[in-house]
Amino acid sequence: MSSTTSFDVDFSDTVAVITGASGALGSAAVDRFLEAGATVCAVDVVGPDDEDSVLERDPATESNLAFYDADLTDEDDVAALVESVVDDHGRIDHLLNIAGTWRGGDHIEDTDLSEFDLLMNINLKTAFLAAKHALPHLQETEGSIVSISARSSLEGGAGDGPYRITKAGIRLLTETLAEENRGTVRANCVMPSVIDTPMNREMMPDADHESWVDPLEIADVMAFLCSDGAAVTSGAAVPVYGEA
Repeated sequence: MSSTTSFDVDFSDTVAVITGASGALGSAAVDRFLEAGATVCAVDVVGPDDEDSVLERDPATESNLAFYDADLTDEDDVAALVESVVDDHGRIDHLLNIAGTWRGGDHIEDTDLSEFDLLMNINLKTAFLAAKHALPHLQETEGSIVSISARSSLEGGAGDGPYRITKAGIRLLTETLAEENRGTVRANCVMPSVIDTPMNREMMPDADHESWVDPLEIADVMAFLCSDGAAVTSGAAVPVYGEA
């Protein structure tokens, strides 16, 4: 797996809002968009100094990186976040909805409502609210939205139904955004299989880690979907399965 970027994208003079920025995939997207010249607004409830953060870039020393602490399940917080970003940087060109989590293991009759609510809130409500409030600004810049769905959203399965349901919701949200903003804002999503992260390795120590997808490789696809190279692509759910 290569940690170097495989193609050139120029995001100079654009502003990217990346949610879930302190996680493995979010931090990879931060790296990729900074390397492409974007001003990156990294958003998370986990701060860069928190021990749980894997965001290695320092907003204090990177001129093109700003960190925003926001609870994306709270509409007032999201509205204030978007207002702050536009006040600080003047525009929004890219919204990357990466905030999310995984839970599984129980059949529906044994699943606590609190677990269902958690997944709906973190995986789907965050993307809905971020898109809702960023859209007026994305419409002005004819920008793009890329969200994270999952391969497992394509069918039902035993034990992680609520997760699959939320990720199917991301696909339908993406298609809806694409339809409602045809000709102005492009909306796409990517469907990872298993992402090669420290947490996933810890949860699945006996799996074939070599077949998993590196977060930087997924960030590459997300960068492409935000680029002029994908100018005719909207409403797509792009597989990023690697060799899995």
